[in-house]
Amino acid sequence: NMLGVDFMFAARCGFSADLSGPVTDRALFHCDNTYFWPAVHAQSAPLYTNTVSNTAFRGFGGPQGMVGAERIIDEVAFAVGKDPLEIRKRNFYGTADRNVTPYHQVVEDNIIHRIVAELEESASYARRRREISAFNNNSRFIKRGLALTPVKFGISFTATHYNQAGALVHVYTDGSVHLNHGGTEMGQGLNVKVAQVVAQEFQIDLDQVKITATTTGKVPNTSATAASSGTDLNGMAAQNGARQIKDRLTDFAAEKYQVPRDQVLFLPNRVRIGNQEIPFADLVKQAYMARIQLSAAGFYKTPKIHWDRDKGEGRPFYYFAYGASCSEVSVDTLTGEYVVERTDILHDAG
Repeated sequence: NMLGVDFMFAARCGFSADLSGPVTDRALFHCDNTYFWPAVHAQSAPLYTNTVSNTAFRGFGGPQGMVGAERIIDEVAFAVGKDPLEIRKRNFYGTADRNVTPYHQVVEDNIIHRIVAELEESASYARRRREISAFNNNSRFIKRGLALTPVKFGISFTATHYNQAGALVHVYTDGSVHLNHGGTEMGQGLNVKVAQVVAQEFQIDLDQVKITATTTGKVPNTSATAASSGTDLNGMAAQNGARQIKDRLTDFAAEKYQVPRDQVLFLPNRVRIGNQEIPFADLVKQAYMARIQLSAAGFYKTPKIHWDRDKGEGRPFYYFAYGASCSEVSVDTLTGEYVVERTDILHDAG
């Protein structure tokens, strides 16, 4: 087992700082990846250079930190003549113990043991290692390699104040819903996911929810759509707005039909009130005629998180996302050319 590590992450930032500070911070947050380091010294050095200014890319420093952790594991495995996967599994975070990160956050949701075990079996890792060893013994120039690599990625902005979102929800008398939120749709399906949240709350068809383009004229002070938190933040804000309206509709129906509040139940495209059911749109129209507010501004802030950068401790992440990949490559040892022959990926989608 690993007893301690000492990291220095030197970042070539270019001629301006840009986002290099936060990027190198997140690299430090992920220098453990899925591994418990009993003793850690980790620091970053954002370097001013006479090159083009570098900025954030997908992962925002996370991959850089993980690469350092994985390289250490590989070097230890090579030094002791063990399969790197064995060293990885020996050093995984535990559940009841060995579960505190270098920044003093307790890992409460660790499922990496299960993910790696399932992928190791489904990807036929052991058999393919034997086959690759035999291939390399008989191939002079083309060599193959196989690696099974885990990932633990913290979900939340490390700048705590960014972990908030707003949404504007309108319900119209025909039962349709207009939604605007603070996230940016850039092909990742954010608008559909947020619309699904609202449709689920009201129990209406997805095509009844219309989303308009994000604008600070409707939802102000929006956070960046980043940090793998766009759906979490904006979906929860939209849910909060929808629930405000739903609560008003429930109170109205209970009073109008003289039934207990718990006898008002939203079903697909209809509402059961006591022993009768009416279409969702009919209830909305009745509420409008009774001057019930059918608009709401939703808000959400990620709970439990806090971070003291000066002390280097806190709970910067609400939770972690886990996954693993098993990749096989071929390398031409004469030219350096390589080919990814196969990749198996297993990811916990929540």
